[in-house]
Amino acid sequence: MMQQSRPSSRGHLLSLLALQLLFALTIAYQTLSDDFLRNLTLAESDFDIHNQEGLLAPILIPRVPGTPGQAKTQQHFVNFFRKELPDWTLLWQNSTGTTPVTGSRQIPFSNLIVRKEPPWTKPGQANYLTLVAHYDSKFKPDNFIGAIDSAVPCAILMHIARFVDKYMKQMHEEMVALGELGGTVPMDMGLQILLLDGEEAFGSSWTSTDSLYGSRALAEEWEHTMNPALSSYRDPLSQISLFVLLDLLGSANPRIPSYFLPTHWAYKNMASVEDRMRKLDLLETKTKRPFLYEAGKVPDQFNPSFVGDDHEPFMKRGVPILHLIPSSFPDVWHTLQDDGEHLDMPTVRDWCKIVTAFTLEWLDMMEIVPEPEQS
Repeated sequence: MMQQSRPSSRGHLLSLLALQLLFALTIAYQTLSDDFLRNLTLAESDFDIHNQEGLLAPILIPRVPGTPGQAKTQQHFVNFFRKELPDWTLLWQNSTGTTPVTGSRQIPFSNLIVRKEPPWTKPGQANYLTLVAHYDSKFKPDNFIGAIDSAVPCAILMHIARFVDKYMKQMHEEMVALGELGGTVPMDMGLQILLLDGEEAFGSSWTSTDSLYGSRALAEEWEHTMNPALSSYRDPLSQISLFVLLDLLGSANPRIPSYFLPTHWAYKNMASVEDRMRKLDLLETKTKRPFLYEAGKVPDQFNPSFVGDDHEPFMKRGVPILHLIPSSFPDVWHTLQDDGEHLDMPTVRDWCKIVTAFTLEWLDMMEIVPEPEQS
């Protein structure tokens, strides 16, 4: 990823659809109770950098596209979802391309798309909160691991999928029992996870053609993939209610700005989750300044600059973006020190809890919590 300074100018129609969808979701959004927040747990063993049975450790290897290390990582993802979440849909979107350092050889790029949606939805009916991270690692330096970039975000998304699954299942079963079979934005919400390939540049400098190989291919394909006639949404891009991209997370004291005014309300909701969890003493890190420190940002403080990353091809097509990346990159960025030993594990676990809570709130999970009985 790199710093950019050009605003998106395409996808006007999709932008309008996204704004309408965000308005509808804003109306439906319910915060989690304190008791619900207290029940957000995780297994530390899943993020133990030496535990090969966990979520994170198997990703802490070089994962350059087209190499055995990347194939091993892909198998780790597939094994996890097939074993832990067998009723989720797994799709691969594949492409190939040449790079400045590999000559004419076609390098494979494979994006993994994982979805859970209400059982009554037809193709093109569900809207998706879309959680995203890239899983490839840099071509150089040799043996680069990329723990914050982006093994940790991938492991966080795996944890979130497993944690929210039981709540989504309960909600869907209750809605079916009540005969509520969709037809509105809040009823037809699903969760989509994108594990993207080829984010990193192969050469020494980031360019528009040497970077974002996977996300560029996926966004273009979805732009030209039409949903069936009479679908709620024209194409897979318009089904994305919010594109939440996690990157460079896992170092201590992260500072995440609010990059985009249209999704500042979502940023504020996640910042509120962090604030409430800190006040309830549910987070391990003790900091004077929160991770999400710009909840009070006002419209005239936004500018068109942003950090170039996997959201860019989607943003150009009108998809609403919430980008969780530090404004000052961690010191280990693109160095051999970006490995498991240099992670700040309390920060890793706190990010896991914050994004999990935000996801549950977005999916309106307070609907399935019974109100306390009145004495």
